[in-house]
Amino acid sequence: MSKIVTLGEIMLRLSTPGHSRFVQSDAFDVVYGGGEANVAVSCANYGHDAYFVTKLPTHEIGQAAVNSLRRMGVHTDYITRGGDRVGIYYLESGSAMRPSKVIYDRAHSAIAEATPDDFDFDAIMAGTDWFHWSGITPALSDSTAELTRLACEAAKRHGVMVSVDLNFRKKLWTPEKAQSVMRPLMTYVDVCIGNEEDAERCLGFKPDADVEAGQTAAEGYKGIFRSMAEAFGFKYVASTLRESYSASHNGWKGMIYDGREFYVSRHYDIEPIVDRVGGGDSFSAGIIHGLLTKPSQAEALEFAVAASALKHTIPGDVNMVTAAEVEALVGGDTSGRVQR
Repeated sequence: MSKIVTLGEIMLRLSTPGHSRFVQSDAFDVVYGGGEANVAVSCANYGHDAYFVTKLPTHEIGQAAVNSLRRMGVHTDYITRGGDRVGIYYLESGSAMRPSKVIYDRAHSAIAEATPDDFDFDAIMAGTDWFHWSGITPALSDSTAELTRLACEAAKRHGVMVSVDLNFRKKLWTPEKAQSVMRPLMTYVDVCIGNEEDAERCLGFKPDADVEAGQTAAEGYKGIFRSMAEAFGFKYVASTLRESYSASHNGWKGMIYDGREFYVSRHYDIEPIVDRVGGGDSFSAGIIHGLLTKPSQAEALEFAVAASALKHTIPGDVNMVTAAEVEALVGGDTSGRVQR
C-alpha cells in the first residue's frame, strides 16, 4: 500500500450525549478528531501507511490525542510536541428540523502557534505517495498558512501527489482572506475536493445551482469544475452533492472531473443520520484510496461516496469502516441485515 501524509489539527471533541442541547447537558462524550486526522484514520483503515503531522502539547491531553491516533493505526512519528493547549470544539447534534451546532475553542492551540522549525518537511515527504491538507489548516493562523505552503513545496520537490479539501470555515476566516491565501496554494494541488460553498468562498467559483433550495443537479457544477481545472491545472476536481432535507435525513452523491469527462455517482438516501461530522473527510479519504487503487475515476468516486455515506451512520469524527465494508455497499448491499 501507499504512504499517505496529512497535515492539520487534531482537537478534543466534547459532544452532548444523544441529541441533548448544550444548556441541558451535565456531561460530554469525549473523542478526538479533526479534518486531516480523520482522513489519516480512514486511510489507515484501508491498509495504507498513514502519517499525521501536527504539534501537540506534552501534557496528558496532548498525549491522549496522540494515543487516539495510534490506537486507530495512524503513524505519529512526525508529530512535534510542545505548545500550551489542544484545540477544543463542542458539538450539539441536531435532529429533524433542528440543526447541529459547533462551538470552537481552538485559539492559540499548539499547531496554530507552530513554526517552520518544528518540522522537517523534506524528511516527511521522502518516500511519500500522497499528501493531503484542508483549508482549515491555513485558516488557523498566518503561521499555519506558511507551514502549509512549505509542506506543499516539499511535496512537489519529492514528486508527491497533493490533494486539498477546500473546507471553508466562516468561524475561522472571511472569504476575502481565504481567497488571498488559498488561491496561491492551488499551484501545488493535483486533486481539488470541495462542495459548492467551498469553491465559492475559497476560490471564487460559483456553481449554477440553487443549493439552498436543494437543487444539486450535477449540470450546475460542470462549468465551475472545468473553470477550476483550467485556472489551476488540477488533474481531478471532486465534490459531494448533499441534499439536506433535515438534520436527520440527507441525500448524498458525488461528482468528479478529470479534465475530459464528468462522472456522477449513484445516489444514497441517508436516514436516520447518526453523526454527519467527518462526512466530507471520509469522502476525501475515499477519493485518495480510490485514485491510488482503482482503474478509473468512476470507481474511485463510487468508493468515496459509499464510504462517506457509511460515515453518517457512525458516531464520532472518524469513519470506522474497512475497505471491504465500503466495497459491499458499492456492490449494492444496502439492506443493513445482520452479518453472521
